[in-house]
Amino acid sequence: MKNAKISNAVIKRLPRYRRYLIELRKKGVEKISSKEFSNLIGYTASQIRQDLNNFGGFGQQGYGYSVDGLYQEISAILGLDKEYRMVIMGAGNLGQAIAKYTHFHKQGFKVYGVFEVKQDLIGQKLAGIEIMDYEDIVEFVEEEAIDIGIICVSQENAQEVADRLCFAGVKGIWNFAPIDIEVPKHVALENVHLSDSLHSLAYHMNDIQKREQLNKEKEKEETN
Repeated sequence: MKNAKISNAVIKRLPRYRRYLIELRKKGVEKISSKEFSNLIGYTASQIRQDLNNFGGFGQQGYGYSVDGLYQEISAILGLDKEYRMVIMGAGNLGQAIAKYTHFHKQGFKVYGVFEVKQDLIGQKLAGIEIMDYEDIVEFVEEEAIDIGIICVSQENAQEVADRLCFAGVKGIWNFAPIDIEVPKHVALENVHLSDSLHSLAYHMNDIQKREQLNKEKEKEETN
């Protein structure tokens, strides 16, 4: 891998490449050109080559990319060639949904603990995992060598929970609270704002409607 810092935009495209490569492998496709990949995935062939060149040359001129080889390379780049141990902070609706989502487990992201402050929830089982007292989180993270903390608490409590997780020694935080939290430089952070995605969807819906309306008006003027 090259030493230059890779842009976040490139990193966010890699999982999409990997998803399509999974489907190609299932279909028995052994190789694919950047042009064929472009037609499949929607990015330009040039964009695909530029993205992959950030990590070294994976393709061969006149041959294209080995589907299995590229899948393995991208999996390694994303760190998906090993297992991650996770804890969920908050056993509300979102925390429950994540705990029950088995696809994470199949990809090597395994939930080892769920933590809550509400006494009526502590001791109950969630997806086969006992809900534990939030006060025990530091000791648990240290003893179980937890890698990732998933924050599913309120906006008001998110930063305090993040601080405690970082103190305990997690390497990354996946934050679903509707606030941008701060973490030390040695801890990776991904803020997930579900409402932002929904707002983007609303924009695109309205943009399509506006363009369709403009086209109708243009067609009407041309027929007059």
